[in-house]
Amino acid sequence: MSSSCIEEVSVPDDNWYRIANELLSRADITINGSAPSDIRVKNPDFFKRVLQEGSLGLGESYMDGWWECERLDIFFSKVLRAGLENQLPHHVKDTLRILGARLINLQSKKRAWIVGKEHYDLGNDLFSRMLDPYMQYSCAYWKDADTLEAAQQAKLKLICEKLQLQPGMRVLDIGCGWGGLSQYMATHYGVSVVGVTISAEQQKMAQTRCEGLDVSILLQDYRDLNDQFDRIVSVGMFEHVGPKTTTPILRLSTGI
Repeated sequence: MSSSCIEEVSVPDDNWYRIANELLSRADITINGSAPSDIRVKNPDFFKRVLQEGSLGLGESYMDGWWECERLDIFFSKVLRAGLENQLPHHVKDTLRILGARLINLQSKKRAWIVGKEHYDLGNDLFSRMLDPYMQYSCAYWKDADTLEAAQQAKLKLICEKLQLQPGMRVLDIGCGWGGLSQYMATHYGVSVVGVTISAEQQKMAQTRCEGLDVSILLQDYRDLNDQFDRIVSVGMFEHVGPKTTTPILRLSTGI
C-alpha cells in the first residue's frame, strides 16, 4: 500500500481526545470535570480505546481502572439518551474500520498464544461442566432439538452436510477446540482430519477423544501449516482473526 493511501486513513493520536471530548459534550459530560456524572480519565489511551471499541471498550476500560465516575447511573443515562455510539462521524468510522481490519492484524501469532493460555487453558474440568458431551463452544442448532446435546449434534451434522464430506477426504479443522467436530467427522463420514488448536489443554482432551480415529490434533498456529486439504472448516473462530489472515487459510485448500 502506498504512503498516500495510509495518510488518507490515518487519525493522528492527538485527535482521539478531541473527538471523544466533542462526543461527550453532546451528552453534557465533561472530561475531568467536577459534576458527579463527569468522567475522570486515568489512562490517556482511554479515548482511543472507546472510539475503536464503542460500548465494549467503555465498559472494559472502566473495569481496568482507566477512568472513574462518581455517578455512573447518571453518566450512562446521559450517554444512552444522547445516542453517542451512533454519532461517530462517518469518516472516523471508516478510518477505524480500515485501520483495524486492513492495516493491522489484530490477531497476531503472539497474541493468539496468549489468548490460548489465558482463556482455553483454564482447565478442561471447568468447560466440561458447562458444555455438551462433544464440548462445543459455539452456538447450537436448535431446530427440532429440545436439549443442548441434541442441538449441538444437529449443528455438527449440518456442518458436515454443508461441507459435502466424502470418505477419504482430508479435512482441516481450524480452532478444533476439544476435538468434538473432528471426532464427529471422522466417525460418521470416514474422513481424515487434522485439528489445530493453540491450547495445550484442548489438545490433550482432543487427542484422548479422537484416539483410534484418523485424526491428528496439532498444537500450533494454523498460519504455520504447510499442507493442503480437500475441505477446511472453522467454527466460531474465523471471525476473530480478520481479513489479513484469510490468505493463509485459502492457500491450504486444494485448487485455490
